[in-house]
Amino acid sequence: MAAAAAAAAVGGPQPPQPELAASGLALDKAATAAHLKAALSRPDNRAGAEELQALLERVLSAERPLAAAGEEAAAAGGGGGAGAAEEEALEWCKCLLAGGGGYEEFCAAVRAYDPAALCGLVWTANFVAYRCRTCGISPCMSLCAECFHQGDHTGHDFNMFRSQAGGACDCGDSNVMRESGFCKRHQIKSSSNIPCVPKDLLMMSEFVLPRFIFCLIQYLREGYNEPAADVPSEKDLNKVLQLLEPQISFLEDLTKMGGAMRSVLTQVLTNQQNYKDLTSGLGENACAKKSHEKYLIALKSSGLTYPEDKLVYGMQEPSAGTSTLAVQGFAGAAGPLGQVDSSDEEDQDGSQGLGKRKRVKLSSGTKDQSIMDVLKHKSFLEELLFWTIKYEFPQKMVTFLLNMLPDQEYKVAFTKTFVQHYAFIMKTLKKSHESDTMSNRIVHISVQLFSNEELARQVTEECQLLDIMVTVLLYMMESCLIKSELQDEENSLHVVVNCGEALLKNNTYWPLVSDFINILSHQSVAKRFLEDHGLLVTWMNFVSFFQGMNLNKRELNEHVEFESQTYYAAFAAELEACAQPMWGLLSHCKVRETQEYTRNVVRYCLEALQDWFDAINFVDEPAPNQVTFHLPLHRYYAMFLSKAVKCQELDLDSVLPDQEMLMKLMIHPLQIQASLAEIHSNMWVRNGLQIKGQAMTYVQSHFCNSMIDPDIYLLQVCASRLDPDYFISSVFERFKVVDLLTMASQHQNTVLDAEHERSMLEGALTFLVILLSLRLHLGMSDDEILRAEMVAQLCMNDRTHSSLLDLIPENPNPKSGIIPGSYSFESVLSAVADFKAPVFEPGGSMQQGMYTPKAEVWDQEFDPVMVILRTVYRRDVQSAMDRYTAFLKQSGKFPGNPWPPYKKRTSLHPSYKGLMRLLHCKTLHIVLFTLLYKILMDHQNLSEHVLCMVLYLIELGLENSAEEESDEEASVGGPERCHDSWFPGSNLVSNMRHFINYVRVRVPDTAPEVKRDSPASTSSDNMGSSQSLRRPKVLQRENSGTAQVFSLVAERRKKFQEIINRSSSEANQVVRPKTSNKWSAPGSAPQLTTAILEIKESILSLLIKLHHKLSGKQNSYYPPWLDDIELLIQPEIPKYSHGDGITAVERILLKAALQSRMNKRIIEEICRKVTPPVPPKKITAAEKKTLDKEERRQKARERQQKLLAEFASRQKSFMETAMDVDSPENDIPMEITAAEPQVSEAVYDCVICGQSGPSSEDRPTGLVVLLQASSVLGQCRDNVEPKKLPITEEEQIYPWDTCAAVHDVRLSLLQRYFKDSSCLLAVSIGWEGGVYVQTCGHTLHIDCHKSYMESLRNDQVLQGFSVDKGEFTCPLCRQFANSVLPCYPGSHVENNLWQRTSNKSIQDLIKEVEELQGRPGAFPVSISSETNLSKEMESVMKDIKNTTQKKYRDYSKTPGSPDNDFLFMYSVARTNLELELIHRGGNLCSGGASTAGKRSCLNQLFHVLALHMRLYSIDAEFNPWRKLTQLVEEMNSQLGNEEQQPEVPILYHDVTSLLLIQILMMPQPLRKEHFTCIVKVLFTLLYTQALAALSVKCSEEDRSAWKHAGAVKKSTCDAEKSYEVLLSFVINELSKAKLYREEGTQECAMASAIAWSPESMEKYLQDFCLPFLRITSLLQHHLFGEDLPSCQEEEEFSVLASCLGLLPTFYQTEHPFVSASCLDWPLPAFDIITQWCSEIKSFTERHAEQGKALLIQESKWKLPHLLQLPENYNTIFQYYHRKTCSVCTKVPKDPAVCLVCGTFVCLKGLCCKQQSYCECVLHSQNCGAGTGIFLLINASVIIIIRGHRFCLWGSVYLDAHGEEDRDLRRGKPLYICKERYKVLEQQWISHTFDHINKRWGPHYNGL
Repeated sequence: MAAAAAAAAVGGPQPPQPELAASGLALDKAATAAHLKAALSRPDNRAGAEELQALLERVLSAERPLAAAGEEAAAAGGGGGAGAAEEEALEWCKCLLAGGGGYEEFCAAVRAYDPAALCGLVWTANFVAYRCRTCGISPCMSLCAECFHQGDHTGHDFNMFRSQAGGACDCGDSNVMRESGFCKRHQIKSSSNIPCVPKDLLMMSEFVLPRFIFCLIQYLREGYNEPAADVPSEKDLNKVLQLLEPQISFLEDLTKMGGAMRSVLTQVLTNQQNYKDLTSGLGENACAKKSHEKYLIALKSSGLTYPEDKLVYGMQEPSAGTSTLAVQGFAGAAGPLGQVDSSDEEDQDGSQGLGKRKRVKLSSGTKDQSIMDVLKHKSFLEELLFWTIKYEFPQKMVTFLLNMLPDQEYKVAFTKTFVQHYAFIMKTLKKSHESDTMSNRIVHISVQLFSNEELARQVTEECQLLDIMVTVLLYMMESCLIKSELQDEENSLHVVVNCGEALLKNNTYWPLVSDFINILSHQSVAKRFLEDHGLLVTWMNFVSFFQGMNLNKRELNEHVEFESQTYYAAFAAELEACAQPMWGLLSHCKVRETQEYTRNVVRYCLEALQDWFDAINFVDEPAPNQVTFHLPLHRYYAMFLSKAVKCQELDLDSVLPDQEMLMKLMIHPLQIQASLAEIHSNMWVRNGLQIKGQAMTYVQSHFCNSMIDPDIYLLQVCASRLDPDYFISSVFERFKVVDLLTMASQHQNTVLDAEHERSMLEGALTFLVILLSLRLHLGMSDDEILRAEMVAQLCMNDRTHSSLLDLIPENPNPKSGIIPGSYSFESVLSAVADFKAPVFEPGGSMQQGMYTPKAEVWDQEFDPVMVILRTVYRRDVQSAMDRYTAFLKQSGKFPGNPWPPYKKRTSLHPSYKGLMRLLHCKTLHIVLFTLLYKILMDHQNLSEHVLCMVLYLIELGLENSAEEESDEEASVGGPERCHDSWFPGSNLVSNMRHFINYVRVRVPDTAPEVKRDSPASTSSDNMGSSQSLRRPKVLQRENSGTAQVFSLVAERRKKFQEIINRSSSEANQVVRPKTSNKWSAPGSAPQLTTAILEIKESILSLLIKLHHKLSGKQNSYYPPWLDDIELLIQPEIPKYSHGDGITAVERILLKAALQSRMNKRIIEEICRKVTPPVPPKKITAAEKKTLDKEERRQKARERQQKLLAEFASRQKSFMETAMDVDSPENDIPMEITAAEPQVSEAVYDCVICGQSGPSSEDRPTGLVVLLQASSVLGQCRDNVEPKKLPITEEEQIYPWDTCAAVHDVRLSLLQRYFKDSSCLLAVSIGWEGGVYVQTCGHTLHIDCHKSYMESLRNDQVLQGFSVDKGEFTCPLCRQFANSVLPCYPGSHVENNLWQRTSNKSIQDLIKEVEELQGRPGAFPVSISSETNLSKEMESVMKDIKNTTQKKYRDYSKTPGSPDNDFLFMYSVARTNLELELIHRGGNLCSGGASTAGKRSCLNQLFHVLALHMRLYSIDAEFNPWRKLTQLVEEMNSQLGNEEQQPEVPILYHDVTSLLLIQILMMPQPLRKEHFTCIVKVLFTLLYTQALAALSVKCSEEDRSAWKHAGAVKKSTCDAEKSYEVLLSFVINELSKAKLYREEGTQECAMASAIAWSPESMEKYLQDFCLPFLRITSLLQHHLFGEDLPSCQEEEEFSVLASCLGLLPTFYQTEHPFVSASCLDWPLPAFDIITQWCSEIKSFTERHAEQGKALLIQESKWKLPHLLQLPENYNTIFQYYHRKTCSVCTKVPKDPAVCLVCGTFVCLKGLCCKQQSYCECVLHSQNCGAGTGIFLLINASVIIIIRGHRFCLWGSVYLDAHGEEDRDLRRGKPLYICKERYKVLEQQWISHTFDHINKRWGPHYNGL
């Protein structure tokens, strides 16, 4: 009924006029809604339905908004109106849904009925999610952070990841994950206890939503305009989508209301009747008609025809007449698949010069045209998906469609719809400009649908999913095929994909391929695929498109001008589109019952291969100089064979083709192996670097088990079934070294340059060794394979855990069972390797935790063959051998240079036994014999490597000899039998002892007569035709095949045998026929030059002579069994043997003797009559000379290499020591110590010009220094516990208790009450932004430095520093620096004179000090005369000032006052002294041995500062020195002038600052006696301050007690040196000043809690004075070069005091030490104390609180620390990665946190940028005066900002295997590495970031 009403309404009267509409809308929405709901609840609700329809029609009228938006919205005005209408419509909808109630309450009501069994949270790209392999059933399983943390995954193999394409949370879905992993919310299956939904709650929704969705679809139809041919219209599409944002969001909100609402939506979306009624476009509603027309146009133009034109110029309209294939066709027809007419010959060639593109017909069969042309949408869902695709998958739509998935009914409907549109998706994807984004969105959807096995099976059965997928893939690739140029270029019928096309280059195909792989991982689906012959044929057709793609042709003349990079695309395509589906299929062929599947695949694979050979016209010889690495068909065939034998117990021969096919099959894989050798021999060098890249990728860990492994396995299969002589000869022919295998000492190679011969021969032999020893597919179990792979990787280099996971080729299909990180991986790893924890090198480079092979692995498992197979870089083989050698040396197993060890192999699977025939064929024996002979004779181009391989092959042959050979049988045949050929039989054991007397070396000849004519005695063995004539019969028996086959074999063998003997030694060649360059045709008779060499050797005799040659001694071999007969009876041949060539020869001879008595006898004979090897008679002296020359050259080359290597390592070690910050021993000592009195002046070496000499006025020398502003001091706190990094909202860090803050407060307090100029002398600044000066200790002439800077400025190389800012690196040690500190001319010996102890009284000295301070020009240099030195001193002062920011320099109230500069200068000295103290650990207990002193530049710095300080003379009246040393009479003068602010009382002065002021005001060099005098005077003040502070701290009772106790003792003799007396006096004086009167009760309570004992008071006083004593001692150490004594912590005070001369030397230490004994009062103590106390009287009377606060100076600062970090990184990450920034209130894209103060900042965020400075840079200036240490939350890495440069420091969080995880790519749990954090903190405190970290770059204020 409702439907009828709807129809009537649609066709009914037009909606009312706008004016009426407006008044209608003004009605109360809620009331209307309530009324309608009531009307609809009645049993007869027709009226209500009609009324509602009319209302909706009016409200949701689609005409207004989008028309406006479409046409006028270009004008800004139009947009506003439309927006308002939209909002109004949405408001109405919300009201109607709620049926008059409040919308919020409605939402809550619906949520109550949500059976939340699934989480289903949908996220988009970049969301942080988790994956747990332990809980996952499907490899794609993922969880949102909330579900993950609420589930229990302890000990599981999980990781965190950043979603690439988006995804959805699978918690609660038991199809995808195990229930044990569900979180607390989704464990309960709650459907039972949820009440059923009341009907009227959702009734309105059922009426309103269809109209709403229809309205949305109308908008989508309206907004879509076909893109014009030239302009892509993304802009328009985005405009429409922006307008629709609120509507789609509204739908999305509905989905979030839970299950009840989702089922209503599902009904609406899938109901076909609704759709038909609303969208048919019938009736007279013009608007509906128009919209329907647009829909039809869109359908038509959607290339529901196959767009055949190449997408070259962006998007193009498909031409009208092209053949059409409807998308629907796939879903509808179950019949055979359609064909595409190749009618479109007018194909535009993508102007890519690729020749005419060929179209390929698909499997034949016809389709019903009506299915082809119509895409019939039957429901809202289908049309919505259509538009979603058309609009290229807008994110909002995708999220809405996915949010619905928890509804099961919807899930099925949607999956079917998705499949139905699959081909359309592919077309849209191909056309898209944003194919990357679009791919991600597609996969975001499909992964949710196809990971579910049940669903995938259903769709496969009902919608032909597999057919659709395969066909769509096939069509997709068809659009970019080109003619193959492999083999027969002109007539080739084969087509391959063109790897240069965008489709392949940009990986556009990956969404479709990944879906395919995904569904093949389900067994039920894969079985259907493997059973369906038609599908297999189509699929092999698809795979053959990749067979032979990306062909390489060897450039022979000039270098290619353009190196194409298409090979990336080719390898990726083969791996993704061919190999991964193959592995997916293989994973279902594991058991015997699946034999049938393998037979199917193998059958169609062979058919496809046969077609391919036909298509490229292949007969028997591959075309020369071309190679393709892509043979997916061969690899499919190989892998299925391997699986058949290994898992399915299939008989191998039943699936092998005939001999001819095997011969063809082996050619191309063999060609690849030979090409690899050629590439590594640099024969392809003209093809550029990319060909090397291909060779590397082919063996690289991600590709090797889909590329090289199947190829080698296929060759092994061929070798085990083909004639061995044929196979061996093919190998040497492919490797082009046949000509080399001649007995003659010289030969000509027609196909290979001489320089490549050696490496190609090595390549051929190595290949044979790999072929014969590799057992990966021939019988090893999975665990053995894993172990072998792991051992090989670890032997090359120590590896981190993650790189091992990456390097070990896992089975690419995730479901295969060997999951990295699974149990077997870890257990094998712990069995073969030891973990090396990460260590630090002094250079600061941080290491990762590494795994290194256990000793027994080196001893028994190191397998060079596996290493060679798996090395991407040749140097890794060498690295493995070096490590092996080092192990043997270290463990004392073998001292010399070992050869690669021989290793016994796993036994072969019976199916492959034939492989060993290769070792027992005459051809191989002839090759081995020839090579042994040549090596013995020192022929050219033979290396130790060749010998090693030859011996390896002989040993393999002995190990695998046929058992049946008995000595008798062999001896019967005797010598008569072997006149016709080289060797009598084919068994290596017997052939070894066979003597060969003469060999004829000659040019080829085919006539057998030649041999028969030769005299019987010499007719020894030319491998010749007689053998060839004898063999064919045998072959015919073996193979009932055609004659052609064996003729091919015989021909190849004949060629090979002739070639072997063809070339003759040049010396005896009368004529070299022209034809020798080409093999002569069998018919022609070439001229010959024959020579006969006398050889008279057997393999055994050659081996024994080799032994002599290698050992360099005659008769060195003596058969061991002659001494120890046991050897033969119980041979103890180790499975694994170390040693070099000599031991290898001995081992072989022993094995030969063991296997046959004849051999044993012959060995003994040879040893008896051994003679030095006779060179053949034919080698002339001249030739010998050339050989010697060659050898000498080789040796010289090796020597040169060695020297170069040594030089490089020396240079490296120098750089390391020079850069090493912590070991200054190797620095040039800066000062020459005062021990040599004959030197009158200090001598400096200039590191630029190399001259030495003193620093003079006109040519000053300077120290290389780095000036940097530092706030490290300001970070000291007074409590020991370091602050923690906040990880919850509650924790906060307040900087109130830092040193910098406390000093700031003090200065501003003083400035409030006292005279500004005097305040600036009472404290030091520089706690924040102080200038720290450090040097590497090297000196240079300042004029040399200037020219050095000039040359740097002109040097265009990009340095890591900016020369314009004065930065440079020290020319000697390359340490970073930015200024030069002039050395003051003068000597160090003077110091000694100045240091004579004088006996002047302290009073005299005080006077002298005062006079010296007042004398302005007391400098050796008068400032007035401008010398070079003074100029330099001024310029360096400028540098020091500019180092820090103005705010850290100017503290005065009157800007620019000289007092400011004065304060700044002495504070620089203070900063440097304080920092040095911190570097020494905060105290001076360790004495003078600290490193900081060695390179200190304080002496020079003091001179510069003093020079400038003396420009400001302090008015004598205000000089604090007088207040300290004289009693001032008039006390009242100060009180008199009230209006002027008073000076700072002396008790409020900072004593250390006073010290620096006094010393810098003195003329330099200072005399020791004056220094001591100043210190003594200042100590009295300091002690008084300590007493005053103590008195303020203690309680009233304590005070009165002390006051009396002290007063009693006042009359004693040394009252002035008793702290009790002094304390009582101070208390007395201060109580006059009313300091103690108003005490808060709490304070008393607090203070009195501490009971003061005399000991604790003494300790307090000492602690108060210690900082001053430390700084003073340091100063003395630098100024006078005295050593600091070391001491225990408790005696630090007394030791420093005596070192400073405060303690009289005769002081006895029996009774406990009292600090007061150091006092030496210049005036009567009580008088001066009275004077000092009276100064503060007037102040404290008014401001007692402040007065007290200023007296208590906190001097006990602890060392600075960075914030303490939590153990687990996840706690930081979870809190900060979603935290909003306090400045811009957004969640930053790159959040970072400062490790010094904990501030949270936006890295690179434009949101927080201020005046072109980004937030991190700004913060680094405010927090660290230019140094910032930030932890990047999303990367776990620490970044350092230093001024205008920055660097990545590394991470302090490591995983369980000691590795960093930068950018959290692996997402494993990370834990703090305390050692690393300590190193970071150390570098921060010692200001060495610049020196230790190497990779700095400018940040341009953008961080």
